[in-house]
Amino acid sequence: MTGPFNLDNYILHHLNDTDQWHLPFLPVINLPQHISLHGVMLFIASLILIYLFCFQYKKNERVPKGITNLLEIFVLFVRDQIAIAYLGKEDGRRMTPLFCTFFFFILTLNVMGLIPLFSTATANINVTAGLALITLSFMIFGAIYKNGLGGFFKAFIPSGVPGPVLLLLIPIEIVGLFIKSFALMIRLFANMLAGHIVILSLLGMVVLLGYAALPAVLLALLIYILEILVAFLQAYIYTLLSAMFIGQMYHPEH
Repeated sequence: MTGPFNLDNYILHHLNDTDQWHLPFLPVINLPQHISLHGVMLFIASLILIYLFCFQYKKNERVPKGITNLLEIFVLFVRDQIAIAYLGKEDGRRMTPLFCTFFFFILTLNVMGLIPLFSTATANINVTAGLALITLSFMIFGAIYKNGLGGFFKAFIPSGVPGPVLLLLIPIEIVGLFIKSFALMIRLFANMLAGHIVILSLLGMVVLLGYAALPAVLLALLIYILEILVAFLQAYIYTLLSAMFIGQMYHPEH
């Protein structure tokens, strides 16, 4: 890169997890030791959800109104179309809080990443790895709790398959358990990171090329609008795939 403006550094500066919080038109905030910017985003997202679900809801309100009514629509969707659909009525209702937590937490982090005041924590592979590890834990320990240790290993043995073939399939099934969690981690991380890289690259072109690159601002705006859809879509896909993978371990016979 030549010239005073380095586009690579500009992009990395906005995407890297640092110990500084750069606020628009305000002085830089130096974060306390051992606390990163994305860690602050996780904390803020948690506070937002605690407020919405613990303090916004009014017990004496028979019919939910406003934001509470909107949240209830999403909760019912996650319960009926994701949890119950892939785990059955009994397990689905029991696991609904987990999947609602996945959906709303990831959605909040994704939307926060689109606001210049905040940063995109879901573009950090450590964050998505932590989420995928939770799903993997339920796939392993949840399945053992529900079906027992024997039932857990039985899930890796397809019925009606000849013995010699099982010697090849069983290791593949076991490895596939971890590949599914790895795919969850990479999918969310890569999608959120890629979108922000494209937007920042287009905006950086204006600094590099001047007025000739002004049409790139319009393109960046269109991609930004698309990113709003992606924020919802990725939260939905992660929740859906988690329900599918956990359901496969809970009910291997299906």
